[in-house]
Amino acid sequence: MLIRKLLPTARQRLQSIDVSAVLLQAARRLDDGCDMLLVCDTTGRLAGVLTKTDVVRQTGRCSGASCTAPVIEAMTRDVTAVTADGWLQEAWEIMKARGFKNIPVLEADGKPLGVLNARDVLQTLLQEVREEEGLLQDYVMNIGYR
Repeated sequence: MLIRKLLPTARQRLQSIDVSAVLLQAARRLDDGCDMLLVCDTTGRLAGVLTKTDVVRQTGRCSGASCTAPVIEAMTRDVTAVTADGWLQEAWEIMKARGFKNIPVLEADGKPLGVLNARDVLQTLLQEVREEEGLLQDYVMNIGYR
């Protein structure tokens, strides 16, 4: 199954922030139930990702009551992402191998389309296996394909 089929769900998880934003703004956005922010440059292309862990790590280095460090100082720049035309199974293999809970889905030009969540990917792959199992069982029992 292509990742494109999960784009409606992935778009719902898409949360982005500008590279010029400060860490305090990002922390507020991440507090609203969001796990990861996609940091985008002025052209809308992905520049990095920022997680709650990144924010905690950077705020630990801040002095004073407020942290005005830019998100660019805390974000992960070397981002592993997938495209909508990739296979969902391959996305899962990447997520499993790297221990990712989420992975960005990008257009060919680097602009974000959404964020895949491991739970959504696994549920979709499991449903696909169940459907194939049902088809195989029907074939073996001489019922034919439905």
